[in-house]
Amino acid sequence: MAVDIQTLEDRYIDSCRRHGVLPNTAILSSFFKAEVKKSCQELCSLEIILDDLKDIDFAPLLDVCMNLDTSEIEAVDVRSESSCVLNGEYALSLMRAINQKLQVVDLQDLSFGKDFLRDISRRGLACQVLTLKSSRFQKLNLIGEFMHMHTLNLDFSSTLMSFQEDCFNCMPNLMCLSMCDTRITNLWTTVAALSKLPSLVELRFQYWQYCNDADPETYNISPCGKSDGNADFSLLNSVPFIGESSTDTRELTDPNFSVEDPLRNFYSFDEEVSNHDVQSMVEDSSDDSEVDFTSLNHRYWLSDVFPGWNFQVPLQNENEEMKESLQGTFTGHIADISMKYMSRHASPICYEKHYREFMIASLPNLKILDNVHIRKIDKERATGIFSQYFEYLPYRWKHKESVVNILQKREIKSGHIKARSSKCRPSYPSGKSQYLYTRSLSAAKMGSSTWPFLHPLSILGCELDKGFRPRQFEYHPSDSSLMVFGTLDGEVVVINHENEHIVSYIPSLGAMNSVLGLCWLKKYPSKLIAGSDNGSLKLYDIRHTPKKITGIYGNSSCVTFDEFDQLTSVHVNSTDELFLASGYSRNVALYDINSGKRLEVFTDMHHGHINVVKFANHSPSIFATSSFDQDVKMWDLRQKPIHPCFTASSSRGNVMVCFSPDDQYILASAVDNEVKQLQAVDGRLHLVFDIASTGSSQNYTRSYYLNGRDYIISGSCDEHVVRVCCAQTGRRLRDISLEGRSLGSSMFVQSLRGDPFRDFNLSVLAAYMRPGSKSEIVKVNLLASGGHAKDDSDDQRLCPSPSMGA
Repeated sequence: MAVDIQTLEDRYIDSCRRHGVLPNTAILSSFFKAEVKKSCQELCSLEIILDDLKDIDFAPLLDVCMNLDTSEIEAVDVRSESSCVLNGEYALSLMRAINQKLQVVDLQDLSFGKDFLRDISRRGLACQVLTLKSSRFQKLNLIGEFMHMHTLNLDFSSTLMSFQEDCFNCMPNLMCLSMCDTRITNLWTTVAALSKLPSLVELRFQYWQYCNDADPETYNISPCGKSDGNADFSLLNSVPFIGESSTDTRELTDPNFSVEDPLRNFYSFDEEVSNHDVQSMVEDSSDDSEVDFTSLNHRYWLSDVFPGWNFQVPLQNENEEMKESLQGTFTGHIADISMKYMSRHASPICYEKHYREFMIASLPNLKILDNVHIRKIDKERATGIFSQYFEYLPYRWKHKESVVNILQKREIKSGHIKARSSKCRPSYPSGKSQYLYTRSLSAAKMGSSTWPFLHPLSILGCELDKGFRPRQFEYHPSDSSLMVFGTLDGEVVVINHENEHIVSYIPSLGAMNSVLGLCWLKKYPSKLIAGSDNGSLKLYDIRHTPKKITGIYGNSSCVTFDEFDQLTSVHVNSTDELFLASGYSRNVALYDINSGKRLEVFTDMHHGHINVVKFANHSPSIFATSSFDQDVKMWDLRQKPIHPCFTASSSRGNVMVCFSPDDQYILASAVDNEVKQLQAVDGRLHLVFDIASTGSSQNYTRSYYLNGRDYIISGSCDEHVVRVCCAQTGRRLRDISLEGRSLGSSMFVQSLRGDPFRDFNLSVLAAYMRPGSKSEIVKVNLLASGGHAKDDSDDQRLCPSPSMGA
């Protein structure tokens, strides 16, 4: 027979007497409330507020919790609403003792440490609903057993950026998941994590809120024209909790919203932010400050996400049409009253282009996204948008396939070819066979490696405690193991990036400042050109340079060229006879490598400074320039570059230009993600890559080719993501998110290069916004799976002047 509530309370009082403590009045009150619920024939639940408990209350309450399975109590809710003095281990013990009757766990982790969260993540909980607002984790790693949980709410977990690969493995019954106001951005890793939830039907990264323009007084509008701060931050407590039916919640957006500047007005400060916090944000608003997503309240209209969905709702069909509108995805009018939906507490992932369509197409079992029901027409539209703008797998592969199956097919095909008569024509040209299997293997490996392997280079073999500050780097054109990088301190370092040992070290000796230009010679693989921002230009032979950091370097193998003031870029032609230099001027200098002399200075080639100059890969007299005057120009030395072969313009200043490996195309990158591919023969536009702009005039974008000219990689200095796009169609294949290990440390793309010897491998010069931290070169392998492992002490430095160089 079940133990009644009164008996349970008596046992609690007796246990308190045995342990020499007074009964906790909050616990006694909870027993009384449970008795009332029972008498009203409601669910007989016991609520435990951890904020009301002290360590001395633990032992008697634990005795009671261990007997709940045989009592009349049907469910137990455990909550922590503010600061809690109870030891975290005691709180965990209580929840585990409750066991199967644990229904709701609602925790604020302000008082509990990392060990508390780590225990929940690894061991799991038996609750049905878990609400966790935490500022202590950057990557979610819920690998424990949460077998009974159907709802997970992580709203306002302000540091949450991504998921570990094993997250969500043991949540077979999770149906509803909410992650509003987090910092999650990556569509691919997010979908890969959520795909492990077989029962997931409702997902929320933002809340679409209905508002009525005709009655502003009903929306808590303060006299200054801003919504009430308290109402704003408690919005998700008053709106339908995830998993419940939708109701009409109304609060007007900022009336100063301007459609002329939508990006700026998507953000508004909450009035809950203290004066001190606002002042701190103002002080940190320079380019060197870290971007903070957590103190911004994002708002935009549903019609921005669903273009063209502006319906007139006839009054005579009010019931049915109103039901559709309140569930729905449009801006409409009933009589003369304008109805709109606006986004509240959106995570950054919501601002990715085609976010909604990507989620719907990738999670076919989903029924509700951001409290908007998914209809059949939505799924059809999402499928079309996904196929138009995204690649599921490399080289247009439609389905995942194992590497073993591909190798088996290759062996079977090879056997069939050998058995055929020499007169029999093969089913495909032999020249394409190798590419077919190579691409098949790439597609198979990437299909099983959603989380790319990121590995920061660590330089071994240094006798001194030397912390390098890389500013530019280049792969070797013929030796797959070598890479050279130049530093902010004027050093040039050649490393074997496979074993991470120094091959050659050239100190600055006061002759160089930041190294911004590096270029290997192709016919003389031991030689390279290095240029710094103070104009110094030198040719080095690494066969005659020391391998150890000694601070001693002889000039016998060094050739010094005439200086080029404020240099940003150098490049050698295909025959290793000439090289060009450009910088903060409208001029380009031509040098003869054999004689060591400057041959000529071409003046006024652009109206603005020329950030990058690049020779063609196969034509020794053809080169291209990119300038902040918004033009990219092609030149031919045989015609004396007075007039360009062609000029192609961008809408913003051009940061970067490069030729495809076969010289068929030119890739031009302008400020703030304006990336275009041009026909090298005449400059005609071939392809525009659909990358969203941020609105920042300082978001310097660089793009390079990957896998020959099959794909491109693109990154910007105000963003922590590298985008991989198909160079033939422009479709997005993957986004690679760069994440610092320590909380609040945001990484940004300073420069990047594709590995010329390994498919879908690249390296990124990652810079940190936090002053006093170091930059680093991160190797990325899209065909291997793994996390970003590095020491907790690694804090990276933002490299200055992100517009300079390639």
